[in-house]
Amino acid sequence: MPAIRVLDVPQPIEADGRVVTLWESATDREEYGSTAELGALLRQLHRLDAPACLDLPPVQPFGRALRLIEDVPLSDEDRTFLHSHAESLAEQYDRLTFELPAGPVHGDANVGNVIRDRAGHAVLLDLDGFAVGPREWDLVLTAVYHERFGWHTDAEYRDFVDAYGYDIMLWPGYPTLRDVREFLMVTWLMQNAADDPKVALAGQGTQGSAQRRPRAGLDDGPAGRAQGVDLRAG
Repeated sequence: MPAIRVLDVPQPIEADGRVVTLWESATDREEYGSTAELGALLRQLHRLDAPACLDLPPVQPFGRALRLIEDVPLSDEDRTFLHSHAESLAEQYDRLTFELPAGPVHGDANVGNVIRDRAGHAVLLDLDGFAVGPREWDLVLTAVYHERFGWHTDAEYRDFVDAYGYDIMLWPGYPTLRDVREFLMVTWLMQNAADDPKVALAGQGTQGSAQRRPRAGLDDGPAGRAQGVDLRAG
């Protein structure tokens, strides 16, 4: 599997109260892969079974989000709303019927986690989210980046779909999984609010939008997708 490799040295090590792991250097420059390369890598990954010796955890969409809701400074109103919204989304997630077989997933699959090595080959990185779960979990971010945020063009998204061989946006469960991912972006964004007033303002705007709408914070029309704050800030 084309991915960054851990160095064959005694590790992890502890430095200044932090746990550190050491990895081989893949490249000397920052060159990200394409949506087509991401789709091809995920297709290859999703054909694999997890080795018996590797105890991968199950995908737990809301675990970190719930911890952040508790740990980040929030008003009582916002914290109550976010807990309620997380509970609603979790219930919807549990009712999903996935079409693809479960197995190893990257966990944060997007073009920002694909780089080209010194030979020009695309490799996966940022492997700390590896888990076992629905393969749709790895496909939804690229769809969200295309449909919601406009970060990928129609052609780039089509390249992704063609390389992988499946279009998650045609799956009936896509809107729910999209809403879950958008909600997780909000909670991830909140942890930076104390250090960045712009992030704090974005988070407040997003929570307010979500409270006014029944889904995860953006309506389906062009106006909803064009707002400059909302969930795209993450």
